[in-house]
Amino acid sequence: MRGLILAAPSSGAGKTTLTLALLRLLSREGRPVRGAKSGPDYIDPRFHEAACGAPCPNLDAWAMTPDRLRSLAAGQGLLIIEGAMGLFDGAPPDGRGAVADLARHLSLPVVLVVDAGRMAGSIAPLVAGFAGFDARVRVSGVMLNNVGSDRHEAMLRRALAPLGLPVLAALRRNPALAQPSRHLGLVQASERPDLQQFLDSAADALAMTLDRETLLALAAPLPDTQAAPRLTPPAQVIAVAQDPAFGFAYPHMLADWQAEGAEIRPFSPLANEPVPQAEFIFLPGGYPELHAGRIAANEIFMQSLKSAAQTSDIYGECGGYMVLGDSLTDASGTRHTMAGLLPLDTSFATRRLHLGYRHLAAHTGPFPGTWAAHEFHYATTLRADGPTLFTATDAEGTELPPMGLHSGRVSGSFAHLIDRA
Repeated sequence: MRGLILAAPSSGAGKTTLTLALLRLLSREGRPVRGAKSGPDYIDPRFHEAACGAPCPNLDAWAMTPDRLRSLAAGQGLLIIEGAMGLFDGAPPDGRGAVADLARHLSLPVVLVVDAGRMAGSIAPLVAGFAGFDARVRVSGVMLNNVGSDRHEAMLRRALAPLGLPVLAALRRNPALAQPSRHLGLVQASERPDLQQFLDSAADALAMTLDRETLLALAAPLPDTQAAPRLTPPAQVIAVAQDPAFGFAYPHMLADWQAEGAEIRPFSPLANEPVPQAEFIFLPGGYPELHAGRIAANEIFMQSLKSAAQTSDIYGECGGYMVLGDSLTDASGTRHTMAGLLPLDTSFATRRLHLGYRHLAAHTGPFPGTWAAHEFHYATTLRADGPTLFTATDAEGTELPPMGLHSGRVSGSFAHLIDRA
């Protein structure tokens, strides 16, 4: 079991494209390979899975213990971890949770992905700075993205040569490899009818320039694993909404629940499926605002959800939380009636970014105790009445307003729970 990390100086350098190209190329060549994603990301892991056919965990060095990280990283085949943001960009005050933090925990080498489209000789001090910044973070190679020509590539390689770091690939500028995105990131993998074609095109482009043997030789052994405590399921039979409007559930949480004996019953609110018989109903986050009219009109789903609230516990996370409220106003200003199970009105007509790690504590509801969590949404809360669910602080320990609501057997919040704190 070996692995390496693809990181970058900043967001937008091409980490996702190169990671997907590498996963698809190695998989296509018959090499056992799998992906992982650093940090709290729901979208990129599904692309990883489509590229190589292997499950993709999130590895969150802020929210997860070292034992949890090592346990999730373990597995057969080469592990390629895609970083998030810049290599040293983590939560304040000390950068905890950065890709560099993950590299230290797992003792894995870093391949630096650099968008070289607007530089030549200046690439050398940039790479040298990242390589020498922290002796505990081994930058062991470079991948160049957005290279303009053979001459441009030669200039970049000549500038980098004195550093002694191998240039593992020099991917040409190619508008066809740009990926569509929306406010929370890339358009989801399930919404891309051209996904397989895109993955193959990216792999074809990388195949022309990749130094496979050097890259494979850089991969380091993964650390020995210790069994991490599993998350206790909130019930033995759990219904989980799963479709493009409710796609943001962490695989490690569902896997823990199943490993502890719980049965997961998936269903699709978008397909107007009724909520399955279950002791606990989980509506994860996603993009309900893009489907609000359809969700509101799906009477079978809505009526079954309201009926279930009489006998089952229901929990909504971010997008699921909004659907449990009284109304959701979309970006055009149209108000849609939601389930009416929580005294909550939310709106996307005026967007405001809410982003950051959260320390949460609950004394009631289905997830009591303390949690490490993350918040990332653009919704505005117009009204939230009634008892709150969590007390909250940010990554620096600054007290925040209470998060979430609970009413009877129904509860939820904008926070995404990641692991026990």
